[in-house]
Amino acid sequence: MEHNKKSCIYVDADACPGEVKDKILEYIHLADIRFVATYNHYSSNQDHALWTYIDDGSEAVDLYILNRVKRGDLVITQDIGLASLVLAKGVYAISPRGKEYNQDTIETSLSFRYLYQEERKKGRFHTGPKKVSKNDLDAFSTCLIKYLTENAGKN
Repeated sequence: MEHNKKSCIYVDADACPGEVKDKILEYIHLADIRFVATYNHYSSNQDHALWTYIDDGSEAVDLYILNRVKRGDLVITQDIGLASLVLAKGVYAISPRGKEYNQDTIETSLSFRYLYQEERKKGRFHTGPKKVSKNDLDAFSTCLIKYLTENAGKN
């Protein structure tokens, strides 16, 4: 295995907006990028050297990523649960909207996620997430560039 391997970026791709995936690809020369999705999201138009498709399951993508990340890698996910698990491994985690997950605030985020899920069970919050805005993409780009800059040459 190569010792000077670039940082690895794992993308929880099932729910990652297309605009964010396109933004990630702009930095392919700086990091080893792995999009991970279930076969339900398979597309023959994707560069299959960058994509890993796995069997469907409620946590299948999360488990695949969790079992492969190492300290210093980046995970891009909307899943706060996955973010909390990778943070514990010394992995940097951001959302597709440019939110940096960190150890200081992850417990609060998990609590809000639980409350939101309870409200959804009661019939509230039927709509899905809002469309990614230019501000979201700008925030995401800022986080991604920060990660790449801070980790340049560390691996």
